[in-house]
Amino acid sequence: MMIHLDGTNLTIEKVVDVARHNEQVMLHPESLEKMKKCRAVLEKKIKAREIMYGVNTGIGEFSEIILSDDQIKDFQRYLIYNHSAGIGDPAPSEYIRAAILGRINVHAHGQSGCRLEVTQTLVEMLNKGVTPQVCQKGSVGACGDLAPMAQMALVLLGEGKAYYKGKLLDGKKAMEKAGITIPGLQARDGLAVINGANLLTAMSAIFLNDANKWLKQAEIAAAMSLEALKANMNPYNEKLHKARGFKGAVKTARTLNLLTKGGDLSKGKLKTKVQDAYSMRSTPQVIGAAFDALAYARSQVEIELNGVGDNVVFFPDEDLQLSGANFQGTPVSLPMDMAGVAITMVCVMSERRLNRLNNPALSMGLPAFLTKGAGMFSGLMLSQYTADMLIVEQRILSSPASIQSIPAAADQEDFVSMGMNTALKNFQILDNAYGILGIEFMAASQALDFREYRPGRGVAKAKEVIRKYIDFLDVDRPLYPDHNVMKELVKSNEILEKVEQEIGDLE
Repeated sequence: MMIHLDGTNLTIEKVVDVARHNEQVMLHPESLEKMKKCRAVLEKKIKAREIMYGVNTGIGEFSEIILSDDQIKDFQRYLIYNHSAGIGDPAPSEYIRAAILGRINVHAHGQSGCRLEVTQTLVEMLNKGVTPQVCQKGSVGACGDLAPMAQMALVLLGEGKAYYKGKLLDGKKAMEKAGITIPGLQARDGLAVINGANLLTAMSAIFLNDANKWLKQAEIAAAMSLEALKANMNPYNEKLHKARGFKGAVKTARTLNLLTKGGDLSKGKLKTKVQDAYSMRSTPQVIGAAFDALAYARSQVEIELNGVGDNVVFFPDEDLQLSGANFQGTPVSLPMDMAGVAITMVCVMSERRLNRLNNPALSMGLPAFLTKGAGMFSGLMLSQYTADMLIVEQRILSSPASIQSIPAAADQEDFVSMGMNTALKNFQILDNAYGILGIEFMAASQALDFREYRPGRGVAKAKEVIRKYIDFLDVDRPLYPDHNVMKELVKSNEILEKVEQEIGDLE
């Protein structure tokens, strides 16, 4: 289904559809007219020799230098050359596709002043599968993601490199093979392509999509562990959480009851403690808080996806242009720092439940380290070591990047968001989270195999999926293959999909 871009209707789901599933896009007809009108105003101002930042001036510390007519013609090309200054491994293509999508949606407002054919070329690149090769590192998240976006813009000059049909080609060759005309860059065009926080926002959108699905699986793993540990189910009564009022906690309490519904524990057939440890009975409050954090981050990311993140910003109806800092990445990087912390927090609680499953003093009668042959065998003892290592790495990565500004450009750019660091480390946090949750799933399944009572339908389905890939640990075996299989299983969302097919959506 074609996605029409008008600057107002881009969602995280649409970003994923385009970036990951190659959904086609087009500019809304009203946006075409707005962009033509804005460009006409800009060209009128150029002829009148009106001073405009980044059009007939230098940029950054050189913004007070006025360019000659001949310099204006070449400035945009040199701007892209100079800013193509990243380093490191290429970013995944889905990140770059999402960033291009976001930039198109900025232009769709008709307030950026670039030529229409530049934006239409970006549309063609998405639809025909030409994806620039871009180094992952180099952006400080203010003045936009300049280094990576400039490397992307090289292809608009017929330079740089790009992927087309699975092959890395020179940018000009990729465009030729796709049948796309190279538009070049004239006055204002280059800066209008690069001057926004589009890559870090794109990455944040993809992260939030994936992290939300991970959190739902964290609820499933928690429900499995709670069943295996014979949890007192009173703390998960929805009324308790409605009394306090946090939406996330209400949602998680409801989900835990849905997952355990139909089992002996939920029916009150098992003897339980009067009160369980915090890592058990605080589960709705903690996972719920993570859902609330991600919801706030989503709201900020979607504002940015649909806002005019640019400099200069034109207001054609008022014959006005304003230069400011709408490229500043902080409105996204700050909530996204919190989103990464939220995933780490839920992982810490997951490991504490894993500890209770392994520890015979805490496990309500389960064998030590979930093995029948204690002494000869060590069971899942070392699985906890692995989870612990991953969590420590997450804790290091959870230090916020949004407070790490380092001045640059002769102190003209003396406060920056470092939002790209946030985006990069969030994916590392999530990658570890897949492994940590996979280990809890593995341990909870092992524990449930020692229990003779019936689990809830949702829990039983999750265990059934896990047992398709991981056998019961009867005698010790190397566990690294199991850990890696479980990590990929969590990442695939198969457990979530099968559980939702069994009991309905987990909201």
